[in-house]
Amino acid sequence: MKRHLTPLSIALLLFALGLSTLARGEAPFRPPAVPLVTVDPFTSCWSMSDRLYDDVTRHWTARPHPMAGLIRVDGKPMRFMGSEENVPAAAQTSLTVTATQSVYTFDCGGIELTLTFTSPLLMDDLEVLSRPTSYVSFAAKAMDGRKHQVELYLEASALWAVDKPEQKVTWKRLDAPGLETVSLGSVEQKILGSANDDQRIDWGHMLLALPRAKGNRTAMAPAGDARAEFIAAGRAPAADDTLMPRGAVERWPSLVATMDLGQVGRSAVNRHLIVGYDDIFSIEYLHKKLPALWRSHPAASAETMLAAAERDYPSLMKRCAKFDRQLEQATRKAGGAQYARLCALVYRQAIAAHKLVVDTDGTRFFFSKECYSNGSIGTVDVTYPSAPLFLIYNPDLLKGMLESIYQACESGRWKEAFAPHDSGIYPWADWQTRYDMPVEETGNMVILSAAIAAVEHKPDYARKHWAQLTRWVEFLKKEGFDPANQLCTDDFAGHLAHNANLSIKAIVAIGAYGKMAGMMGDHKTGETYLKLGRELAARWIAADADGDHYRLAFDKPGTWSQKYNLVWDEVLGLNLFPREVARREIAYYLTKQNPYGLPLDSRQTYTKSDWIMWTAAMSESPAQFEKFVAPVYKYLNESPSRVPCSDFHWTLDGKVAGFQARSVVGGYFMKLLREKMAH
Repeated sequence: MKRHLTPLSIALLLFALGLSTLARGEAPFRPPAVPLVTVDPFTSCWSMSDRLYDDVTRHWTARPHPMAGLIRVDGKPMRFMGSEENVPAAAQTSLTVTATQSVYTFDCGGIELTLTFTSPLLMDDLEVLSRPTSYVSFAAKAMDGRKHQVELYLEASALWAVDKPEQKVTWKRLDAPGLETVSLGSVEQKILGSANDDQRIDWGHMLLALPRAKGNRTAMAPAGDARAEFIAAGRAPAADDTLMPRGAVERWPSLVATMDLGQVGRSAVNRHLIVGYDDIFSIEYLHKKLPALWRSHPAASAETMLAAAERDYPSLMKRCAKFDRQLEQATRKAGGAQYARLCALVYRQAIAAHKLVVDTDGTRFFFSKECYSNGSIGTVDVTYPSAPLFLIYNPDLLKGMLESIYQACESGRWKEAFAPHDSGIYPWADWQTRYDMPVEETGNMVILSAAIAAVEHKPDYARKHWAQLTRWVEFLKKEGFDPANQLCTDDFAGHLAHNANLSIKAIVAIGAYGKMAGMMGDHKTGETYLKLGRELAARWIAADADGDHYRLAFDKPGTWSQKYNLVWDEVLGLNLFPREVARREIAYYLTKQNPYGLPLDSRQTYTKSDWIMWTAAMSESPAQFEKFVAPVYKYLNESPSRVPCSDFHWTLDGKVAGFQARSVVGGYFMKLLREKMAH
């Protein structure tokens, strides 16, 4: 007999992942921020507190992005989400974060409530991945053998649809099949009207959809009025058209959903709703407004998209649960329990820092936002560290990150011999900000193109761009081995000449070019560049040796730095450097660790956790790898900086040094990529 998983059974499977860690004697993990609704850089809602009701939920920028949740058990109201002080809190009893889901449980006085936030960011289904919806699922059951009358309430603030609180909004109902749906957006609707870093969307429409069923109702109301009505009577306001006249509103509103579960006993009662955002157009590319992939179809609308999301709910919940189990097993096997938890935490963040859009000719772009760094779009040295995740699960998404850079260079818009840094300021990909990193970005583009060829086991992508790759490798031959005074991605201390790690990047890129040439059948060119890479590696060893380790820069004895770029020599199977180089560096790094991680280099005590994960991936044993992971885990578990995972932090106190919610945490998957490439 075929067995069907209910939403409750799926939630229990995910909860079991958390229980299994306790059974192994593993202490609970406290993320610095918990992903709730993660779609893209604009539709992004997080809990930045230990318990879901300790603080207002927030956008990744830390501005309030309020959601509130209430439950009534036999007429007694309690809150399970949001910081409404006039209502007592239910007791949060657990939190489990998996790759696609965050699962909370609450003791609500005789009723156990399981609350699951699901963003189905499945990279084998780009239509679903681009769909701007997340699910909130509820499962309530009695824990005391009695039956209880239960009602649920969820609200999402109109702050989701504006950049600043003073902006006015308007609302309407949508006719989506099988759903009660309310929609809210700014009055002004300047689509793609501004570009910035610390910015929230103020065009398009926020969506809240609830399946049509007895006891389910959506409404639009001032948040205080709606909560008061639910607390008093267990229902939504009956006449929202009166409370919130259509058109511009003066009182600050919320989208509201209420669910009457009736008498709840030992058998769980399940409900779910959909939170979404239709931005209409997502990215401006060369002054053209581009839609997200889902909206590029002729018949696409908010109504059809929500109907599809509701239709797919049962299957997507099963697929997400299966994927989460598989990822947990794979990462635990590759790097241990702490590594598995870190990868689960950053999975949604890495994907949702991008937007998947389609050009008028059908070309797909997967644009990143350089969150809380400088707001750039399509930054090459943000793509580079994030790449391991996408190389594992869908290299087409990595191609979508590189596409605008290739188009700029191959069209002649970009005149330099080296690769550009970015494509503009998010969401305007109208051209770069002149933030040049010549050797850095050029090496990145060559290495990533070679990585795509390696994971696909075919050179088709490299062949498509071979002329440009050849121009870039010629630049690296001339400028890469001993880099001039310039910026690299680790530019926190400013310009640096003779950068040893940057030199490794150029050497590996030259070898990677040879590997691609060989894959295309040009074995003479292939061997020429692999030989050159080996010769340059030998020169590098002689120039940078500093006793028991290697220097930060060729001309700076007594210094050191993480040589994380060296990992590609192993991942791509180039064998340019003797294994002893990595072995010596790893041994030295283990003498330099601080409580919250290995510093980036000898200049300061800050670090980049993505680079630590790349460095750790060069370890020769599981025990050695885990020695690097443990301080990063400690940082995320204990950091007083409650923001979505920052890749830039201080290693002595665990405080964030800058950046948050960036896609570069996809680099945590480097160890898993190395394992994949080794088999």
